[in-house]
Amino acid sequence: MANELIVYGAYGFTGRLVAQEAVARGLKPRLAGRDAVKLRAVAESLGCEHTAVGIDDAAGLRALLQPASVVLHCAGPFVDTSAPMVQACLDTGTHYVDITGEPPVFAACHDRDAEARTKGVMLLPGAGFDVVPTDCLSGLLKQRLPDATHLTLAFMSSGGLSRGTMRTGSRYLADGTLVRVDGRVVRRVGTPSIRVDLGDGPTEVTATTWGDVYTAWYSTGIPNIEVFMAMPPEGRKMVDSPLLVRKFLASRLARGLVERKLQALPAGPSDEARATGHALAYGRATNAAGQSVELRLRTHEAYRLTAESAVEIGKRVLNGDAPVGYQSPAMAYGPELVLALEGSELIEA
Repeated sequence: MANELIVYGAYGFTGRLVAQEAVARGLKPRLAGRDAVKLRAVAESLGCEHTAVGIDDAAGLRALLQPASVVLHCAGPFVDTSAPMVQACLDTGTHYVDITGEPPVFAACHDRDAEARTKGVMLLPGAGFDVVPTDCLSGLLKQRLPDATHLTLAFMSSGGLSRGTMRTGSRYLADGTLVRVDGRVVRRVGTPSIRVDLGDGPTEVTATTWGDVYTAWYSTGIPNIEVFMAMPPEGRKMVDSPLLVRKFLASRLARGLVERKLQALPAGPSDEARATGHALAYGRATNAAGQSVELRLRTHEAYRLTAESAVEIGKRVLNGDAPVGYQSPAMAYGPELVLALEGSELIEA
């Protein structure tokens, strides 16, 4: 396996940040994606080699990955793009890392654990803000309360959402909120809100579907998991829409309309917002006896953290640290992974 890192989807909002971070940290990534014109512009600005190849070009993906150790897959929605990239990685012996937060993708990667182990390949979805901070927080809570039966997580980030995040989120508007109850994933009735001190004082957070419903179960074995989010205004509008509106917005019929609306918005948080902003995460674990522990975590703003954590994981893979099979971030690199990232601080309650 050659020692090359590929960033796929490098001209998207987050993919570009990942590519910039890789170059800033002394790496020479090969940039890839479907659109040759957009890709060339980013590659030339960063002094990187580039290859244009579509996600549906199986032979082209295999040729792209053949000389690579690892691909940082940044092109969503991942429910559409992950499976062909995972297959290409398994075919070529390339380690797979993505920045998804989509529950079906975590489940699908986990389902291929045995095959990945046979092929000597690591499958690590969720290497960004989804789900590095919360996955690591879950692991740290499990260390402090090994017999925990219930896990509550909450988070927020300043700066707002990118167009790509909102595009992906629109696909799940009609699905309801997922929680894990006694080891099984079920749909929650309603979307309740609670108040939690995330670290900046009490904040209203709303039940949401987040990757930890899967990843925290895989990494800690805690059977009851719920996740809450401090919704930015644009997210709140989506969640509060009537069900029929949400069903329409999630349909194929509405994708053109959704895309036109998204194109009128900024691509994502500004440079200043990413540089000066921050994110907060809260976790509480409880056991059957009613004992509980709480932790709070402060990190860089979500998209900045995503670039930093994805590249940190990519560098570790290049250095030979890539446990094979399905991995969550905390499973692969320990729950202290997030604390190795600049700007991350754990606050014990």
